[in-house]
Amino acid sequence: MSRICQVTGKKAMTGNNVSHSKRRTKRKFYPNLFEKKYYLTEEDRWVSLKISAAGIRLISKKGISAVLREAKEKGFITKY
Repeated sequence: MSRICQVTGKKAMTGNNVSHSKRRTKRKFYPNLFEKKYYLTEEDRWVSLKISAAGIRLISKKGISAVLREAKEKGFITKY
């Protein structure tokens, strides 16, 4: 599975390593992802998500069901 957050849609970005002499070489910046399980009380089951730290904060703010509904509308997850 790719390194994409299933809630916020964050994924790897490209950039440069810049040395002291200002030489630039390509590198990737990866999101801060975690494999985390959440319990859906409406469906009485556990859901496993690959989620970023920002997504975890969003779930604690809005709630898991609201966040999953928004992520499905935006197309970040197809099934959960």
